[in-house]
Amino acid sequence: MERTKSFGIKITDKETLKNWYYLMSLGRKLDERAPNYLKQALGWSYHAPYAGHDGIQLAIGQVFQKSKDHLFPYYRDMLTAISAGVNAEEIILNGISKATDLASGGRHMSNHFAKPEWNIHNVSSATGNHTLHAVGVARAIKRYDAQAVAISSQGESSTSEGYVYEAINGASNEKLPVIFVFQDNNYGISVHKRDQTANWRAADNFRGFKNLRIIHCDGKNVFDSMNAMTEARKHAIENNEPVIVHATTIRIHSHSNSDKHELYRDENERHCARINDPFDRYRKTLVISGRVSEEELDEIDKKVKEEVSKAHKKALAAPDPDPESIFDFVIPEAYAASKYPEGIHDQKTGEKLKLIQALNSTLKAEFRHNPDTFMWGQDIANKEKGGIFNVSKGLQQEFGIERIFNGPIAEDYIVGTANGMSRFDKKLRIVIEGAEFADYFWPAMEQFVELTHDYWRSNGAFAPNVTVRLASGGYIGGGLYHSQTIEGSLANFPGIRIVYPSFADDAAGLLRTSIRSEGPTMFLEPKALYNDPLSETYVPDDFEVPFGKARIRREGKDLSIITYGNTTHMSLAVAERIASETGKSVEVLDLRSIIPLDKEAVLASVRKTNRALVVHEDKVFGGFGGEIAAMITEEAFASLDAPVKRVGSTFTPVGFNRILEKAILPDHDRIFKAAMEVLEF
Repeated sequence: MERTKSFGIKITDKETLKNWYYLMSLGRKLDERAPNYLKQALGWSYHAPYAGHDGIQLAIGQVFQKSKDHLFPYYRDMLTAISAGVNAEEIILNGISKATDLASGGRHMSNHFAKPEWNIHNVSSATGNHTLHAVGVARAIKRYDAQAVAISSQGESSTSEGYVYEAINGASNEKLPVIFVFQDNNYGISVHKRDQTANWRAADNFRGFKNLRIIHCDGKNVFDSMNAMTEARKHAIENNEPVIVHATTIRIHSHSNSDKHELYRDENERHCARINDPFDRYRKTLVISGRVSEEELDEIDKKVKEEVSKAHKKALAAPDPDPESIFDFVIPEAYAASKYPEGIHDQKTGEKLKLIQALNSTLKAEFRHNPDTFMWGQDIANKEKGGIFNVSKGLQQEFGIERIFNGPIAEDYIVGTANGMSRFDKKLRIVIEGAEFADYFWPAMEQFVELTHDYWRSNGAFAPNVTVRLASGGYIGGGLYHSQTIEGSLANFPGIRIVYPSFADDAAGLLRTSIRSEGPTMFLEPKALYNDPLSETYVPDDFEVPFGKARIRREGKDLSIITYGNTTHMSLAVAERIASETGKSVEVLDLRSIIPLDKEAVLASVRKTNRALVVHEDKVFGGFGGEIAAMITEEAFASLDAPVKRVGSTFTPVGFNRILEKAILPDHDRIFKAAMEVLEF
């Protein structure tokens, strides 16, 4: 068991000892007062008391260097936040969810403390989730030689989460300056750690990891904790290596104000926790040492009481959140595609490219345009190979391994560290292959969720500037995990843009706009069209396509087909067939952008033709087409001469055998049949 020695009562100056006591007294006063706000119906409906974690939390905050390091506290880290500089009023504002709460303006759960201007981050309620964000920002710290650390704090039970293993594995592999603090109080709510892991100490689960230092300390002891955290920060910076600090603590109270620990902890255990109170022990140590008198400590306690009383009055008078603000900060304003505001260009401008060439050339152009752009994923940077489909071919050769590199086969890690790295500086732009195929993206969904509500949750303080590329769709004989398209599932999450081009020019223009915009974008690429001549177009070097701007690919007056992705080309072929066989004129509207949706273009087309057919590759049941059909029915019903019809996949997975795939995915014949039914109604 590794320990360090530096701090001690005899070598710490008196003012520092008194300041530590002040911080601990302030924290304890607020910790004990928090449940009363709920009893008085003033708020703080979630409070996780930290009493028993005092030593390690004081040390984390004291070691943290504001506006230089990056701190990711968890919901029990009240004293950590106070020790780092968050004042009593700010703590109470968070607890009672006021509009002026620095962490989220009342949008996020109480006890989620943050101060973005100091790099104290607003973290998720998904416990341990922020380890990946800490690793991501540590990557940027290393890349930009910032001589700082990322500190991630959590309870020992949350280390059972898979993304925690991914975070520590990745940090040790990349040798990143990040400190993982495990505050071990034996319990995950009511679940004892013996039910979490075979090792008594969670840090021992990571002993076999290379480039990883593990330091154990008594998290109840101020000096031992200070030694551990000071050494951890020093080692992480000097060696560019991750450090785990495993701090043994106790939990004096219940897990939270909705928990009753009497139901699973006997009186003897609870009594032992109370008599080992770290705050009481620190006070006694100061008095017995003769360094600080009891009267001086009483004076500090009196000062704290007055401070909390004043903070309470000011916080109660602070404004509540405005219900009309719920639509603020859903997603940042996008980059304005001013050169091509309609996303349309002279069809002979630029070079004629396949869709895959358009993506590749645009990536290279954007990496030249902004030197603070990075990209990683699986198989994207291995000698001459550039991804499974060679979309990123040649990028590492031109821009180097510091900017273009392979990620592990860990989708959570790929997405989570993108979120984290973008926290280092707003100028950074991150492009990732979220998974080799869209079907493999599911392990990253928890990190996808974080991307979608980080901006809203932080009240506009932070938006992850991340473009997630996914090779999507079927028609390649790929079967399960290689032929699904998932936009219908993703579109239910506010705070994300979703684009789905079907031509090379739109692929280039939307990718440029995605990378230059603030906030996250899901960039779905129809892989069956990568090299298909149908998707070839002329692409100007500087082409930009705005989000939420559909494009009429074929004018018509008798039927509107609303589509995107692979089915755009099928719909165009069907429109041509109908024109030649019946003389009817079919309009094909290529959405290009699903979220935001060009509602006006859809409604204008339907009001012109009076008939609508929605076509997409995804399943009809639960697919995004249902939203389009509902919108048309609600807002253009008076213009309809026939029911809105939909074409898509069957409500089954996509099979591997080509016979099965054909039976499942939409094709020309199905679209033609449906179009004729609408026209003949």
